[in-house]
Amino acid sequence: MDVITIGILGIVVFLILIFLGMNIGLALLMVGFVGYGIIINPKAAIAILRTDPATNARNYSFMVVPLFILMGNFAYHAGLSGGLYDCANKWFNKLPGSLACATIAACAGFGAICGSNAATCATMGTIAVPEMRKYGYNDRLATGSVAMGGTLGILIPPSTPMIIYSIIAEASIGDMFIAGILPGIMMAVLCIATIVIQVTTNKSLAPRGADYSWKERLVSLKGLIGVVVLFGIVLGGMFLGWFSVNQASAVGAFLAMVIMGINMMIRGEFTWKNFWLKFKAAMWTSIQTFAMTFLIIIGADVFCKFLTISTIPTVLADYIGGLDVSKYIIILLMTIVYLFLGMIMDELPMIMLTVPIFWPIAQTLGFDVIWFGIYVILVMELGAIAPPVGLNCFIISGVAKDIPLSTIYKGALPFVITIFIGVALITIFPDIVMVLPNLN
Repeated sequence: MDVITIGILGIVVFLILIFLGMNIGLALLMVGFVGYGIIINPKAAIAILRTDPATNARNYSFMVVPLFILMGNFAYHAGLSGGLYDCANKWFNKLPGSLACATIAACAGFGAICGSNAATCATMGTIAVPEMRKYGYNDRLATGSVAMGGTLGILIPPSTPMIIYSIIAEASIGDMFIAGILPGIMMAVLCIATIVIQVTTNKSLAPRGADYSWKERLVSLKGLIGVVVLFGIVLGGMFLGWFSVNQASAVGAFLAMVIMGINMMIRGEFTWKNFWLKFKAAMWTSIQTFAMTFLIIIGADVFCKFLTISTIPTVLADYIGGLDVSKYIIILLMTIVYLFLGMIMDELPMIMLTVPIFWPIAQTLGFDVIWFGIYVILVMELGAIAPPVGLNCFIISGVAKDIPLSTIYKGALPFVITIFIGVALITIFPDIVMVLPNLN
């Protein structure tokens, strides 16, 4: 049996294990270990298993991942998501489907301090879905807007997938963060436009928004203070060169902890016992999340070594690079692959598996490493909301247990078109991605 056949069988076995419900990190690790052992020898596979975890643990670049996760958890316990939603609701009240539009805006804001697709979706879902249902919003619009809004958590920096991509593709994490700002804003605007079009053409989806005075709107801006301070210092500090990405993650985590304490004082909830309980909860959640993330990183690293010696990435790159078609056709083919993969796995293993294969192809076609990174993050949003799996749809189903999953899928489907429009825009106008990094 030749190495390419072994590689293909390894991919098939991995997909079968995922469908059977096996942990993604363990599936990657097991298939990669066995495949490497078959192609080279068992001793070589054991050597990789012995050295890879330690090598990844010593990687200084990975330090930013747990710290940004911790920052997001402190921000959650600080109650910043509630203030964001209240402010967005009051300022978007004139738009058709105002609460759904506010949900998108609030998700974008929370994504700026969270960096996680699932966390943004779960956090905003617990706030926004009950609120929209209370005011008579159609379940399809309510759940679909939150599912789509959650995807903004990985596009708007800081973003864990951006960090992993940057490490694999040897790109600047700071430039990736800065490059994600305008596409993130663009996608939020496109999502709001999608909601407005839906409600305008079908008024039964949402009632008319409540009226708020200018005084109420201005007062609601206080809910943005914590987010603006946190986002401004972390990203502004990196952009201005005050500190590196690793230092920014530490500053962000510490600042989010301080904001959590201040907000507890403002609400009259502060005691050292309460503060310790919230601190402990944030730390424990961060440890669990990073442990899961690190297992995926280790598993994907072993699996990628197996794929490399199977020569599949090289053969595929040579084949696609030799096709006599436009580079945009190849990007379209990659998009279809990401759409399929996103239906069966989350963003981290997708990045670890595909970037070593697709980035060399994109590089030969003349695409910039930063642009391609934003493209990868954007197309991964498709998988997060597209059936038959759609991670965000499952998360919303867990938040709103009485809403059928089919209804959530119907609500998310219009936003699939929105994402395709976003991909088309950054492809036709790459400066949407590159203008800010080029200023740095």
